[in-house]
Amino acid sequence: MKKIQPFLWFKENGQEAMELYTKLFPDSKIGNITMLPDAPGPKGQFVGEFELMAEKYMCIQGGENPMLAAVGPVSLVALCDTQEEIDKLWDAFKEGGKEIACGWITDRFGITWQVTPTVLGEYMSDPDQEKAHRTAIAMMNMVKFDIAALKRAHDGE
Repeated sequence: MKKIQPFLWFKENGQEAMELYTKLFPDSKIGNITMLPDAPGPKGQFVGEFELMAEKYMCIQGGENPMLAAVGPVSLVALCDTQEEIDKLWDAFKEGGKEIACGWITDRFGITWQVTPTVLGEYMSDPDQEKAHRTAIAMMNMVKFDIAALKRAHDGE
């Protein structure tokens, strides 16, 4: 897997979300959690730090807030080298989540991910426009990406 990097806003269940994410990605851990007892809004708000694949992230469990509506919870791109990686992430996010289209999936915590094969960028930017077009058509008809099917489309099989 490749690099991902966000700031995440959770309405609730932030601790549970960090636990799931740090179990799914290698070299991951939960760092400091600072409770915000005096923050306006619901009890249990916090700011947290964690690492996914040795990259630092911050998050907030901020409850309902007008800022959340303005900025959204952020979507993340998880670049995967293998179908096994795609399947592992997809299956975990799908549990209690919502599949969307073109590799997009919203997990049970309301965070939207695009679980994407690293080869997709290569196929889509192929100088042979026919190959790129076939790849795009295949991609648009997928919910979860299938690397082998994308390759077949790219290669005209």
